[in-house]
This record gives sequence, structure tokens and C-alpha cells, in this order.
Amino acid sequence: MELEKMRNLSDDELVHQEKTTSEQLFRLRFQVSMGQNDGVKKLRQLRKEIAQIKTVAKERELGIRGASKDTAKDVAGETVPAAAGKKGAR
Repeated sequence: MELEKMRNLSDDELVHQEKTTSEQLFRLRFQVSMGQNDGVKKLRQLRKEIAQIKTVAKERELGIRGASKDTAKDVAGETVPAAAGKKGAR
């Protein structure tokens, strides 16, 4: 799946996609260990896809990209969480 398509998915769809891809990776690893498949290229592709999904999820969590409308206001500076202003406070 392309990165732009991943960014357009909702949070629930993103979680579902990660679970599905992880399951595919597990099954492919099992097949490779049993000697049934030599899918090195597919293994790399699935690992990369999982990493991209996790990156998109983390970006949303931090409000970097693909943010919801509420988070976009936070990034624009209209509504700033209390913890954001306490940089370096202990």
C-alpha cells in the first residue's frame, strides 16, 4: 500500500491494516522457515509496510501530519495543551 493511501485511512482502518500486515508477515515467515517459500522480497515489503503504518500512527499521535480537525487547531496555535508550554519544566 502506498504511503499517501495510508495517510488517508482512519485510525481504525490503520490499526486493522497493521494487524493484517503483521499476520501476513507471520505466515510468510512460517512458510520460509518450513522451506515452502523463498519470499525474501515479500518479507522486506511487509516489514516496510508495517514500519510505514506505525510511522503514520505516530505522526497522528504527535500531531505532525494527517491530524484530525481538533489536532490541526493545536498545531496552528489556537488551542495549546497545558503540557506543551512547559518545555524543560520538572
